[in-house]
Amino acid sequence: MQKTGQAGNNGKNIKSDCFVTYEQNNQDLRIEIRSKVQALYGKSIRRLAEDMMRFFAIEKGQLTIEDGGALEFVLAARIEAAVKQVVSTDKNYLLPQMEENKTETPKDRFRFSRLYLPGNSPKLMLNAGIHHPDGLILDLEDAVAPAKKTEARYLVRNALRSLRFYGAERMVRINQGQRGLDDLDFIVPHFPNLILVPKVENSGQIREVNKKIESIQAALGMQHPVWLMPIIESALGVIKAYEIATAAENIVAMAIGLEDYTADIGTRRTNEATESFFARSMLVNAAKAAGIQAIDSVFSDVSDMEALKQNVLKSKALGFDGMGCIHPRQIPVIHENFAPLPEEIEKAKKIVRAFEDAKAKGLGVVSLGTKMIDPPVVKRAERIVYLAVSLGKLENNWMDEQ
Repeated sequence: MQKTGQAGNNGKNIKSDCFVTYEQNNQDLRIEIRSKVQALYGKSIRRLAEDMMRFFAIEKGQLTIEDGGALEFVLAARIEAAVKQVVSTDKNYLLPQMEENKTETPKDRFRFSRLYLPGNSPKLMLNAGIHHPDGLILDLEDAVAPAKKTEARYLVRNALRSLRFYGAERMVRINQGQRGLDDLDFIVPHFPNLILVPKVENSGQIREVNKKIESIQAALGMQHPVWLMPIIESALGVIKAYEIATAAENIVAMAIGLEDYTADIGTRRTNEATESFFARSMLVNAAKAAGIQAIDSVFSDVSDMEALKQNVLKSKALGFDGMGCIHPRQIPVIHENFAPLPEEIEKAKKIVRAFEDAKAKGLGVVSLGTKMIDPPVVKRAERIVYLAVSLGKLENNWMDEQ
């Protein structure tokens, strides 16, 4: 076991974070705090540090905290990560969990947008929910440097307990392989709504994740549903999309990651997206056949809102139900353009009215004018109306309108 542990971020531009060093030695414990908000919060930072040292039964050594305005859950994550590099313990220091962060989400809730947040950057987490994405993803995979992945687990764990999500679905993207399975120990006990599983190429990967989730929940006596969203990022994953989509009952959506997919097939990703048309169509068809949502990839140019709009419209036309985003400014564009258009709503209203009239008359056939309406068309119309009502584009009592 090493003698010094460090966790966090420091530097001139670091805000809402801290850098913690714990050095093990034979001298009585000394806690040194250097904080930008020393006058206001120095005493409370010290109380937290002292409480954590007592919790971990540490009486010797030097704990140094360089604070840049970190909240309590961030400070606690950094202190614990630094200490556990030096001290072997199975104990976990957990702050009280917010009741609103224990809520469940329905399987078919809207997932127009999901905002990726680097799992080791608290500054980007703190107010992300006020932009009202449908989901907030605390990312442990690509957004975290390899050397920081272990300490990021503590921060993401604490964020699940203490971060305000403002109604967004609480999502975590785990790592690949065994590291990802180990991530689950830090995630599952703290009420995530959905876990994104990266680079899935077969149903066995999903079964492994579910086996670990079930094991953790059984040990804790938990029954909180944990939804899964496999991410398809390779040619093999695309070919096996339906196998993956039907691998488990708790899969609610399947996403495509186009940066890795285009690299895998040896091409370059473009705004026109002709190079990914086959893969995106395959994923949509597999998802729809499995009865789950199809989620498109992120759009990486955060400065071009018109290109984003066109990308969303293409995505919607292919049958996708939502897409990822990497900047809050993308959220309104995604929501507005995935939402039903006025002409779509009006047509859907006519179809639903015709269906209700036919049902009231005991007719087995639905017609609109001279055209017969098939059940899948009615189902799609009902979905559009439901979306329109939920998004405030249509009144709840629209059927009473003349």
